[in-house]
Amino acid sequence: MRATAALLEQPGQPFVLTEVDLDDPRPDEVLVRVAAVGICGTDLEFAGFFPTPALLGHEGAGVVERVGAHVTSVRPGDHVAMSFTSCGTCALCRTGSPAYCRSFDAVNFSGRRPDGSTAVTHEGREVNAHFLGQSSFASHVVAPERAVVKMDPSWDLLRAGPFGCGFQTGAGGVLNVLQPRPGSSIAIFGAGAVGVAAIIAAALSSCKVIAAVDVNPAKLEAARGYGATHSIDSTDSSAGGTAEQLTALVPEGFDFVIDTTGHEKVLRTAVEALGPLGRAGVIGVGPSESMSFDWRSILNGRTVTGIVAGSSVPQLFLPRLLELNAEGRFPVEKMISYFPFEQINEAVAAVRSGTVGKAVLTF
Repeated sequence: MRATAALLEQPGQPFVLTEVDLDDPRPDEVLVRVAAVGICGTDLEFAGFFPTPALLGHEGAGVVERVGAHVTSVRPGDHVAMSFTSCGTCALCRTGSPAYCRSFDAVNFSGRRPDGSTAVTHEGREVNAHFLGQSSFASHVVAPERAVVKMDPSWDLLRAGPFGCGFQTGAGGVLNVLQPRPGSSIAIFGAGAVGVAAIIAAALSSCKVIAAVDVNPAKLEAARGYGATHSIDSTDSSAGGTAEQLTALVPEGFDFVIDTTGHEKVLRTAVEALGPLGRAGVIGVGPSESMSFDWRSILNGRTVTGIVAGSSVPQLFLPRLLELNAEGRFPVEKMISYFPFEQINEAVAAVRSGTVGKAVLTF
């Protein structure tokens, strides 16, 4: 069948709207008509080097139109959110940790199915697709069953897409990995979509101190509306440096920190803000290729943990978050700005400039 897609013809170039051809779903795949798709920092990061022609997008939500012969978890007409995929057969997948699947890169970032094929072609050319199980910058997606999560049809379908990556990642880092006790202290570096999800999760966990750290005053102001008890502008030298402000806030050191920025200096500051037995969660994919710490920074039982996709099992965790959202307890809709799919490049520009919290494209 034919679908409208936003292709990346060359790394770093604007997306081009065009028609592509999709294979019929295989026995373990589903065809989803996309209703909305979020734009994530990971899309923008990979747009700079992913092999082209490419079809990105990985925060899609929509309606199932067809299912393969072996698919049992969804059927045509079901509303679904989409998330990452996994092999389903390695020891980590089989023991409830698909976010750390031993074939994670191969099945999510190769641009191909496990057998090397692609479901997407454009004017006879094979397109590198299957990005994080979806490539949902398109009106229709052929996705593996493991990448789709059935939704309650009463939940807002247009809002659901970002739950599959950004919101799941931030919230899962707190709720699934750090699991702070009531009364704990936590500092969250980066107040974008992932950071806001972490802030909301920290508030749900009854953390006493929730410090948002960012360079954008508007984001810091918004963070307080999501549950941050304190905000720290890391560019404001009048109150001392970031480290000094954190120490003034929690002199004994924070129980937990999360870095969503991917900047080496930011993560070093975060780790050094921890108290004894403090835990740092590393979520951000950013510009720094390496991270380094003074060896004293991780004494006293401090730990640094890398977190992928919130360490989630999407089929279990996404419905939990979507239900919290429906109840008004995970109010991320306040940060969403909607754009028609045809305005994808304008939406990307808004994300890069920081003028929107979360951009969602609608069909």
